[in-house]
Amino acid sequence: MDTYDLITRNAEEVVTEEEVRELADDPDGKRVYVGYEPSGVLHLGHLLTANKLIDLQEAGMEVVVLLADVHAYLNDKGTFEEIRETAEQMKAQFIAYGLEEENTEFVYGSEFQLDEEYTLDLQELQVSTTLNRAQRAMAEIQGGETAKVSHVVYPLMQTLDIEYLDLDLAVGGLDQRKVHMLAREELPELGYDVRPALHTPIVADLTSGEGKMSSSEGVTISMEDSTEDLEEKVNSAFCPPTRDPEDDLENPVLELFEYHVFPRFDEIVVERPEQYGGDLTYEEYESLATDLESGELHPADAKGTLATYLDELIAPGRKKLREIRD
Repeated sequence: MDTYDLITRNAEEVVTEEEVRELADDPDGKRVYVGYEPSGVLHLGHLLTANKLIDLQEAGMEVVVLLADVHAYLNDKGTFEEIRETAEQMKAQFIAYGLEEENTEFVYGSEFQLDEEYTLDLQELQVSTTLNRAQRAMAEIQGGETAKVSHVVYPLMQTLDIEYLDLDLAVGGLDQRKVHMLAREELPELGYDVRPALHTPIVADLTSGEGKMSSSEGVTISMEDSTEDLEEKVNSAFCPPTRDPEDDLENPVLELFEYHVFPRFDEIVVERPEQYGGDLTYEEYESLATDLESGELHPADAKGTLATYLDELIAPGRKKLREIRD
């Protein structure tokens, strides 16, 4: 796999392809970031972007993880003391999951977001950005909550973070797209450079195949889950053997194979008794998806295999979380 393909693997959107190809030509030492609100235990939503960060480290880039304590405070996630305690737990979980500790810079937002220069730039953005534009940028992240003034300031701070962390590339889920586009519009107005962005997919709700998997609504898988909890959740997942092109439902089991399992394992083995055809071995996602849709791979076997590999991925983080709490 060439460097550009590695950098953009499983990206839903590349903004822009030309800019990211330029980065791929000389990735060593380039800085890429994802910002995470310290709001709880890592779940599959966090880990999808973490998988992309691992790809980018493999490509030679330096990873910056913003532990966005000020953002979390603005989003009413607790006191600063509570938020920072959660942030330290998240940091330990990310390293346990597979980010290279020596090549990952963890930064608290409060380390630079309260400085005078940043604050003055934030005031200038508030003057130049319409209320409707800021609300549109935050809408998908905010969800159905009643809008507060802090929700409008939130995306303006994300815009400035890209400059103040001295970044070459921004990464986030597709729900961050409007924020990154706001940054591309507004940063030049302050005399700063535009940066490219990668947007990762949003995995569908585990039990229905609709909408998105969420830690606040429905079922998700987190590093808190025991092996038994994980197996139960995966076994109850929506997994039709074929997809009806007339509906909007996705197959979350296949999505988890595509975005979580195959990027982290060179080979996937589905263990089956000889009487049911024996083991199946896959080196690429497309082959597994084809076998599921053709009936060669039964949904129950796919789910059992998915649970095994997901458990292997989150087990180090689960262990670290228990150590911290003990």
